[in-house]
Amino acid sequence: MGDGPLLNLKGYILGNPLTDRKIDFASKFPYAHRMGLISDKQYEMYKESCGAGTITARNVQCRNCLDAIDKCLKGIKMYHILEPQCSEYDGNPGGGRMLLDYGGAELPLFDISSECRETGYIMSRVWANDKTVREALGVHEGTVPLWVRCSHSTPRVSDIWSSLEYHRSVTGRGYRSLIYSGDHDMTWPFIGTQAWIQSLGFPAVDEWRPWHVAGQVAGFATVYSNNLTFATVKGAGHTAPEYMPKECLAMVSRWLSDRRL
Repeated sequence: MGDGPLLNLKGYILGNPLTDRKIDFASKFPYAHRMGLISDKQYEMYKESCGAGTITARNVQCRNCLDAIDKCLKGIKMYHILEPQCSEYDGNPGGGRMLLDYGGAELPLFDISSECRETGYIMSRVWANDKTVREALGVHEGTVPLWVRCSHSTPRVSDIWSSLEYHRSVTGRGYRSLIYSGDHDMTWPFIGTQAWIQSLGFPAVDEWRPWHVAGQVAGFATVYSNNLTFATVKGAGHTAPEYMPKECLAMVSRWLSDRRL
C-alpha cells in the first residue's frame, strides 16, 4: 500500500564496522604503532610528512614513508595480526597425492595447513559444493552454480562515505546500540571505531573498564548516553565471534537482556 514495514526495532549491533572512511582508514597507522608493528620514527615521520588523520600521499617524503610502512606490514594478517598470513592454497597441485575439487581447481590435501584459519574456509567450500551435500540441502540443479563463502560479485556503488549521521539519528531517537571490535583486527581497528563514536559527542556514563567471562577479562567497555555501548573483545580479530565465540555470546546475551557487560 506504499507504507513502510512495521518493524518493532529496539536497537542494533555492529561488529568491527566500516563507518567513516576517513577515520577508519587513517586509524590503521596509529594502531600499527601502538601494537609495535611500526617504529616510533616511522610513525612520527608519517605524521609529519603525510599529516595526522589522512592517508593521502601528498609528497615524495610521504610516499616513501608509506612504502616503508607497507614493507613492515606486508607479512601481517590484517584480519588478525597474531595469526599466520596464509594464502587460500599454496603449492603445485599433483604429485600423486589425494586431491580435493576446489572450485574447478584441484587442491592437494597436503597443501592444507592446520595452522591456518583459511583451512576451514577451504573445507567449507569443498563440502558445500559436494554433489551429495547439495542434494541433501535441497539445492536444485541450475539454481546456484557454485557456493562461495564471501561473494564480492554483487553489483553495487559505494556512495556513502560516512554513516555517522545515521548513528546520531537513530541513537537520538532512543534505539539501543552495541558496537564491538576485536582488538587484534587491523582491517578496521578498534581505535578508529572508538574515535568516530567519540565524535558523536555523547558523554560517557560508564567509563572504560574491563568486562569478564568465567572470571577472566574478555575485553573492555564504555557506555555512553543515548544507550550506546562500545566494547572490545580481547584477542579477537575482524569477525570477533569466530575467534572468541564464548566471550561474544556472553557479551551479546547480556546486552540483549539489558544487563551490564
